[in-house]
Parts: sequence; structure tokens; C-alpha cells
Amino acid sequence: SAMATATKRIVVWFKGTGDLRLHDNPLLARAAELAQQHGPNVEVVPAFVFDPFFMGESRLGSPKIGPQRARFLVESVADLRRQLREGAQSDLLVGHGKPEHILGPLIASSPGDAVLLTSDEVASEERAAMRRVRAALKDCGKPCAVEALWMSTMYHPDDLPYPNIGRLHNLFTPFREKVEKEATPRNQAPTPNRGDLPLPASKASLQSPAASFDALPSLSDLGIPEPVDDPRAVMRFQGGETAALARLKHYLWDTDCLAKYFETRNGMIGPDYSSKFSPWLAHGCLSPTLVAEECAKYEHERVKNKSTYWLVFELLWRDFFRFFALKHDTAIFLPGGIAGEHPEWTKGHEAEEKVRRWKAGQTGLPLVDANMRELAATGFMSNRGRQNVASYLALDLNIDWRIGADHFESLLLDYDVASNWGNWIFAAGLTGKRVSQFNIVKQSKDYDPNGEYARLWCPELAKVPNQYIHTPWEMPPDVQERSGVRIGEDYPAPLAIPPGYAFGGGGRAGGRGGGGRGSSGGRSLGAPAGKRPQGAYGNGRGGGGGGRRPRGGRVQHYHGD
Repeated sequence: SAMATATKRIVVWFKGTGDLRLHDNPLLARAAELAQQHGPNVEVVPAFVFDPFFMGESRLGSPKIGPQRARFLVESVADLRRQLREGAQSDLLVGHGKPEHILGPLIASSPGDAVLLTSDEVASEERAAMRRVRAALKDCGKPCAVEALWMSTMYHPDDLPYPNIGRLHNLFTPFREKVEKEATPRNQAPTPNRGDLPLPASKASLQSPAASFDALPSLSDLGIPEPVDDPRAVMRFQGGETAALARLKHYLWDTDCLAKYFETRNGMIGPDYSSKFSPWLAHGCLSPTLVAEECAKYEHERVKNKSTYWLVFELLWRDFFRFFALKHDTAIFLPGGIAGEHPEWTKGHEAEEKVRRWKAGQTGLPLVDANMRELAATGFMSNRGRQNVASYLALDLNIDWRIGADHFESLLLDYDVASNWGNWIFAAGLTGKRVSQFNIVKQSKDYDPNGEYARLWCPELAKVPNQYIHTPWEMPPDVQERSGVRIGEDYPAPLAIPPGYAFGGGGRAGGRGGGGRGSSGGRSLGAPAGKRPQGAYGNGRGGGGGGRRPRGGRVQHYHGD
């Protein structure tokens, strides 16, 4: 029959959630495998769609993607197209619109049966986008098999040493010990060769006003302002696999920075205190499996030490949060986290003012303010900074942690749904286990001893003497005059002072007392099941913990920075 020889169309749907590369890409390896099985009557169409939903507003009213990450994404897509053309003799159809509206016709116009290949997702909004596409394909009149392939972690969920994902440990250390002992990461997927991904004979027929093999939407086409580059940024992150592989080579082989990673990883200034792989990992320009393999090769050829282990240890944190999101599903967006608590957050005008000052880097604590300003200006923040600003918002200011997670989602270059929301649950102490509240002043003294970082991002503190740089509110009036900083005018008085630090040394201050104060009322923040939080500053639920939250220790931490 005619159908027996009709060309089979394989569409590879790239989403930018962990798949924008040629190396170790199971989607391309599977497409090449299918193309080989079906002989000459097969065509492969790689496609990327800029989905307006993920360019729109979050349920809390923030842009879901800010200018820095949007530019990184566009650069990554441009590089993927270049790599497909040069490395695989293929191409990339780039669309802007609802994925179902662009992929539906692409499948419907297939000469024969079709296959859609895409990466598996762990979170609700990303999964909903996939469901909409599946529904559109059912109605398009063409038989189409959909294969969602797992990628973006070192370990495959099927290889985890648990009978099912529901048995995954909720804390990292027992997970790490079990996985290191009982599981093995899979090998990289083979990179396609030239000719492995045959394009359709007539590419032009696949183009439409919404999808093209030539054009690429600009940021203004996507409704996003151009980013402004701040000279104080740790580095200029260029999107794409090419830049990712160059960074990997730089950090390991060109500079040997990997060999001292353990000692430098808590830094906050400059490009090389940490790997900075995270933006490329988040978008899938870099495979964690490749990084782990390169680290092993480095250990074999150069040096094996705590640092070379520690980078892979951080990649395992990334894996852990992916599996954590898979296990807990929509609970990672609920007010009580996975602990199911009903925290009493501060609400109303007081909360709005605290959040405004936290986001603007005007809390009066230099370590918090410097980090929040760096995030706003550059889209990046060190691991050390993230732990501190998150602890401060949730535990010192008693603000709903989801407002912080939403802000990070908007601004971070390396935003990854599982890592971001999972880390915030740990920072807010909502895992049902130990709560670790950071002492911001102590952290500031430990990790920015001379105040170099604080002064970089809070230039108004340039002349503050070292003894007051971490606690500028303690400056006597004559020192304030000499430093050109009047507290409360040129630099704010602190919103909340870490436990043990008080104005003029009188008594304890700050902290979160028993029962979680917070007034009642305010709009409900309890989102419908499966939805990200909606509304702001109020959760309509009573309760609150008994007594003071445990202090000390450290929050299980932000990896991949």
C-alpha cells in the first residue's frame, strides 16, 4: 500500500529544560536509532518552541523569565541550531507560540506515521504543557507515538536503589550514601553523526509565520526587555553548548580550578571561585554525565582530591532535587512544603514592605543586600549567598518562602524548577526535619571578612570601617559622619537583626518567636492542588509552630553554583 512507503516523520521537541545540546542527548540518539530502523523513508525534524506561557507572569505576578535568562535561552537556541547544522547536517525549526499549535500541524502534515520525542518533566506546569501537546496530537488525524525520555540527571530514575520513587529518602545524605554504594550512572548517549538525522526533502513546506528554519525571535518579539550588563558581574554567561564546553575545559583543564574547588567554592567575587556550570546545566547545554566523566578523567590524569569529588557531590544534589520533585509532585509548591505544616507568615502591609526591601537589597544587612542586588543586576548569586538570603527571608523576616522562590524563578540565570523550589523548602525548614537558621552577621564575617563583597554591591558603604562593615547600625554617630553614611537615610536600619545582635547591645532581637506571630486575614495563598502559589501575603490558615525554631547548623545547600 501507499502508506507502507510513506515517509515517517520524527519530530524532536526541544524545550530548554535540560535538552539544548548535541552531546549526551537521548532524544537525538533515539531519533538516529529510529531513522536507521526505518531506512530511506524517514525524516527528522528538530524543533524548539518559545512558549508564551513560560514567558508570561507567574501566579504571584512576577515575570516568569527575566531579561538575563531570556537572553541566555535565545543564545542557547541559536547555538543549538548552529550545532545541528554543522555537527549533524540537520537544522532547527524555531517557533513562537503555543507548542500544541506549532507541533500539531507538524505532525498532521507528516506523509506517514509520526513520532514525537521530548524530554520527560518533573513539575506540574511543564507536565501540563506536555499534556496539551499530547491532546492536540490525538486530534490531528495522524497516528503519532509520543516518547518522553528521561534526561538531565547523572543517574536514571529506573536505576535508583529504591523499589519506587515514593521510597526516596527526603534528606540528601542517606540518598547520597545509598546511591554512591548501590547505583551506577549510565553512559552518555551517542552524539549523532552527519547524516544520522535526515531532514525532510522540502524544508520550506514546514515553515509558517509562527515557525522558521532561518529566523530567531528577538527579546522584543518575546515581549522581554534587553538585559543591561553590569561590569561587577562574576562573568558574562553566554548561552549554548559551545560556551558550555569552553567553560568546562577552562575550569578543569586550562586553569586546574577544579583541584581547589573545595577551598574556593564559598567565594562570592569573580568567575573562578566555583564552576559556574549551573546556567548551562539548567538549560541542558551541558550534560551532568559529561561533567562527571570529565572529572573522573581529570582525577586519572591530573589529581584526585576532595575538590574533584566535591564537584560531582554537588551534581548529585542536583539529581536529588529532580527525584525529590518527582516524588513529591505538587507538594513542592505548597505553603507547608513537604512537611504539610501550616506556617503563620507575616501578612499585609508589613509583609509587603519586608518583601520590597528584601528584593531591592535594602534590608540593612550588607551580606543580604549585596547578594540581592547582585541577583537583580546580573541574574546570578553564589551558593553561599543563596543560603543566607533564603534563610533571612523565611526564618528572620517570617515571610512565605514561596515569594522568595518565585523571585528567584524570575531572575536566576540557572533557574531549574526542581532545584529552586526544592532548595527553598530546605531553606524554610519545611522538610519535616531539622530547621537551620543562618546567623547572617556571623556568615558575613566568615565569608566576606574584609567586607570587599559588601562594598562592591553596596557602594554607599565604601568608607565604613571594617569593624562595622557587617553591622553598620552599630556605628556611633561620629563614625557615621566620617563614613558618609547616616543609618536610616543613606543606608537602611536593619529590618530584623540576627539572634544575639541588637541595637546598642541591649537584649536579644530579631528571630522568630513562638507560635509564629503574623496577623490573620489577607487573601488566601492556598493554591488549588497542582498549581503554583497565587495571590500574595496571606495564607488563610491558622496554626504556627510551638516555641522557638531550632537555630544553628546550616541549611542543606544550594548545589551546582
